[in-house]
Amino acid sequence: MKYEAYQAHADLMAHMRLYTEATLNTMRQPWLAELPAARRLSAACMVFASAEVTHRRPDFGISSVMLGEGALAREVLVQEEQVHVAPFCTLLRFRKEGAAQLAQPRVLLVAPMSGHFATLLRDTVRTMLPDHDVYITDWHNARDVPLSAGPFGLEHYTRYLIDFLALIGEGAHMLAVCQPCVPALAAASIMAEDRHPAAPRSLTLMAGPVDVRISPTAVNRLATSKPFSWFENNLISAVPRRHPGGGRRVYPGFLQLTAFMSMNLERHMDAFRGLYRDLATGESDKAAVTRAFYAEYFAVLDLPAEFYLETIRDVFQHPALACGTLSFEGRTVRPAAIRRTALLTVEGERDDICALGQTMAAQDLCTGIPAFLKSHHMQAGVGHYGVFSGRRWAQQTYPIVRELIYSTDSL
Repeated sequence: MKYEAYQAHADLMAHMRLYTEATLNTMRQPWLAELPAARRLSAACMVFASAEVTHRRPDFGISSVMLGEGALAREVLVQEEQVHVAPFCTLLRFRKEGAAQLAQPRVLLVAPMSGHFATLLRDTVRTMLPDHDVYITDWHNARDVPLSAGPFGLEHYTRYLIDFLALIGEGAHMLAVCQPCVPALAAASIMAEDRHPAAPRSLTLMAGPVDVRISPTAVNRLATSKPFSWFENNLISAVPRRHPGGGRRVYPGFLQLTAFMSMNLERHMDAFRGLYRDLATGESDKAAVTRAFYAEYFAVLDLPAEFYLETIRDVFQHPALACGTLSFEGRTVRPAAIRRTALLTVEGERDDICALGQTMAAQDLCTGIPAFLKSHHMQAGVGHYGVFSGRRWAQQTYPIVRELIYSTDSL
C-alpha cells in the first residue's frame, strides 16, 4: 500500500513537472532571460526539477582516462563492457581501448546495495582507472527484477561475489565500500577455505559495518531500536504491478532516501536554498555542482526484502560475522581461514554512518593472515563519503590502496 501511495504521488508530480518545464522554456526566451523576476522564477522551477526522485541508474560518464605522466601521458577511450548479466546485478568492466598490453591489476569494486546505484562510486572508479583494470558490481533495481528470478538475500550477494571473482579470473583483487564489507569478507573467507583458485590476492574494506557494536552510530541505534518484526511489517512493500518486478517485496529506495534526508534535513534545506540563490544570481558553476549531487542522491534503487531484512538482522541487530555465527549455504563463515589474501581496512575520522573501529574489526577476525599482509588506514578529516570520493580520497587514501594492490599483485 505504501508503494502504491508513493506511485500515485509520483504520477501527480510528473504532471506538475511538465508545467514546470514549459515555464522554464518560456523564461529562456532572450527577451525574458535577463530580467531579475524571470531569473528568480527560472531558479524556482529548476530547484523543483532538481528535487525529483528517479529510479533510473545515472550514467557513469567516464568516457576517457589519462594514462602515463608528463610527456608520455596519453588519453585513451573507456568503454563499459557487460562481462556477465545476472538477474540482480551486472558485472561491469571499464575497458580501456588499446591498453590491454599494460596488464594492470584487475580489481573487483563491490558497490553497496543500499538504496543508490553503483554510480555512487563514480569518483572511486575514475581515480582507480589509470592504474587498474576496474570491474564493478552494477546492482539492478529490484523493482525491475521479475518474480521469476527468485529471492535475493545476503547469501545470494556473497555467491555473486564468488562467481564474479571466478569470472574475472585468478589473481584479481577485491575492494568493498560500505555495506558490502560483510559479504565481501564472507566471500573471501569461503574461497580461502575452499582453496578457490580465484580467491582475491588482496581485500580492501572501506567504511563497512563489520562489527557495529563498536562505537554505535545513529544508523546503528536506529536498527536496534525496534524489533526485527517492526522492520518487516512497516518498511517492506510490494512493487506495483505496472513495473517488471510487480509483486516483488522490497524495501523501497524512496523510504531509505526519506530516512537519510531526515537525519540531516536542515543541511539539505540549506543546500536547496543555496541552489536557488546560485541560480537566481547566475552562479551557474556552483549550481551545477549541487544539481549533479542531488541528481545522484535522488536516483534510488529498491532493495530485495530478503537482503534488507537479513542485513538488519545479521549485520546490525546481531553482527553474525563478528560473533562467528554467520552462515553461507549451510557452512559457518570463518575469516580465520584467510591466509594468503592481504587485508587493508580504511575508515574516516568523521564518519557518522560507520564509526571508527567498525571496519578495523576485520583485522581481529582474520587471525590467519600474517601481520605483514595486514594494514589499516584512518583518513583524517573526512566523513563517510570522503573515504571513497573527493580530494582526500584521491590524494591520501588512494595511494595506500594502490600500493597494497601493486605490492601483492604477484603473490
